[in-house]
Amino acid sequence: MADDIHEVIVVSEQSRPLDDMTCEQAAAPDEFDPMLTVVQVLGVSSEDETIACFLSGELSSQRFGQDLRSHLAAAGRAGQLLTHPDLSDAGANLARRALLAVTRGYGENRDLFENFPTHITWTWAVLSADEAASVRYLDYSYWVELSGGNRRPTDAAVRIKAGLRAFDVPNEPFVDAAHAVIRGERFPPLILVGERQDNLVCLEGHLRLTAYALAGFPTDIECLIGTVPDVGRWTR
Repeated sequence: MADDIHEVIVVSEQSRPLDDMTCEQAAAPDEFDPMLTVVQVLGVSSEDETIACFLSGELSSQRFGQDLRSHLAAAGRAGQLLTHPDLSDAGANLARRALLAVTRGYGENRDLFENFPTHITWTWAVLSADEAASVRYLDYSYWVELSGGNRRPTDAAVRIKAGLRAFDVPNEPFVDAAHAVIRGERFPPLILVGERQDNLVCLEGHLRLTAYALAGFPTDIECLIGTVPDVGRWTR
């Protein structure tokens, strides 16, 4: 499964890529996912919002952004579909879902979303430093190599600081992003998936997660968390 090895960080004024008008309203406490018992929960989200956030992040990816823009143009859609998503527009939600399917295999059991679970509960949350440090990378050869085999961003940070590269891919993007973290710049949210909050895998935002680790997780991290009772083989 491929992922954002050379993702480019785009700093926004807000940590969420979607403004408040496009986000679901925060839920009452009894509406929160019961599997999220430790992290600071901000509110409920949805599959449509998660897709919109994912595609927003992909736009800033050096590796995947151009392909996404090409498919967007081929579909006859303007960039506003991704930069200013209207979650109340059912047609636009379907168009974004189709884009994620053609570019990354969403809903088609292939590429990044091979063996990806369905019926996920999505929640906005904030991770503490310790919680963020426990998030694992996707089981993809580059991230396994970068972390020395255990898929932990903290171990990847140690190896990067030691000058070790994965498959001879330069580490400068991680270092640059870590400097931005230290300067207090704010990034789009991570998108994480797991059976529970202490066993999460990064779906989108690997470079940002690594940058936080390099900087020592100096701040809490806003994220979208998807939980499902049986994640299955996707999070191996």
